[in-house]
Amino acid sequence: QLQASGGGSVQAGGSLRLSCDLSGRTSTTTGMGWFRQAPGRERVFVSSINWRGDRRKYADSVKGRFTVSRSVAESTMSLQMSSLKPEDTAIYYCAVSYRALREYYSEANFDSWGQGTLVTVSS
Repeated sequence: QLQASGGGSVQAGGSLRLSCDLSGRTSTTTGMGWFRQAPGRERVFVSSINWRGDRRKYADSVKGRFTVSRSVAESTMSLQMSSLKPEDTAIYYCAVSYRALREYYSEANFDSWGQGTLVTVSS
């Protein structure tokens, strides 16, 4: 099962780096993504990257603050989060797709999901 890590508590304006272990899936993964679910709200798209690493997508709410990347050598995907805001508080989930798609932005685009990691941003 995918495992996201790196969550924690941080003050507004701070930074966190989330990681997702892709071990055992590198030969079949075509796209990877991050979603988040705030308390009492639906899970929403945050960011995605294709396996080649040359196509990234971000939700408008995180553009310019979050950066998604992947490491083939380490079999990981990361989400560097900067200038965090209280509204970024959520459980963050990583997901992978085994299908070659033009874009990865919907839950329907992904095939496997990891357990989430909690990010709490205080004002």
